[in-house]
Amino acid sequence: MTTWDAYIEKAQSKGVMAKELYMVRMSPTVPLDQLGPTVPDHLAYQEKLETEGILFAAGPLGDETGTDYSGEGLMIYRADSIEQAKKIAGNDPMYLAGKKTFEIRPWLVNEGRISIDIRLSKKSSNLP
Repeated sequence: MTTWDAYIEKAQSKGVMAKELYMVRMSPTVPLDQLGPTVPDHLAYQEKLETEGILFAAGPLGDETGTDYSGEGLMIYRADSIEQAKKIAGNDPMYLAGKKTFEIRPWLVNEGRISIDIRLSKKSSNLP
């Protein structure tokens, strides 16, 4: 076992990206049909975070088999600390309404590739 900060330093010394983001996994505390009324406020909050550059990505999670949905969701935040990420998640309307709880974990982005295809003449974009 090592400390998280030591692991980050080790990753940085290897020359990888070593960008710390925060994974937020929300789980429902109520049946799925009771989430509906809060969804518009939740999505508006997500859009606000996206506009502010805080939200990297978000969306629902399927179950382990890929056949069912129980109301879980995953968000990736850009934040300065885990405390700030907790504050952001704590202001989500789903959490404030008592309809979801959340778990936050730091996530170190080291490898991967992001490609974006923007076609100006077609007013379209694609994230393959």
